[in-house]
Amino acid sequence: MRFPMPGPTIYDDGDDPYRAIRVGDSSAAGDTAKWGALLSRFMRIVALFWLVQGMMQWRLILVADRTIFETMPQSAAFAVVFFAVLDLIAAVGLWLATPWGGVLWLLIASAQIFLTLSMPSFFLGGYWLIGVNAVLIAMYFGLTFEAGRDVEAQRMRELRRRRRFDKKPAKPASES
Repeated sequence: MRFPMPGPTIYDDGDDPYRAIRVGDSSAAGDTAKWGALLSRFMRIVALFWLVQGMMQWRLILVADRTIFETMPQSAAFAVVFFAVLDLIAAVGLWLATPWGGVLWLLIASAQIFLTLSMPSFFLGGYWLIGVNAVLIAMYFGLTFEAGRDVEAQRMRELRRRRRFDKKPAKPASES
């Protein structure tokens, strides 16, 4: 007696090492991946902004007539270097939609908020930067929450489908 194998699911290729980097694979997850796709697009848009921000910090370092350590207080020069390096790394992590990219971006956005509260004139935009970062962080958490609910809903549908499949009565051996 043979049972037909169920169709492909999003969990059938769990051993596939390239599964995490497939973007827009609608055949595997169907419509349930819409929040994940929105989260991925959001992360890429934020990555572009963070790339520009990092390049602006590098402009302060590379284009100046004298080094920033000669013209700025040491703590401000350290902050410029900190954001010049980590903004670009976070942009790469966000572009790739990796968990570490999101964590690093949240760390840097929090540091920007703290630094803007301490020295409002350090960043272009001053207090507006706090509002923009707060909105971006709220959007990130909202999209991450919804994407997680989509995955959980897909998991529950798959579990129900498998239970229904397992409950079907088996055909007698004489009929096969």
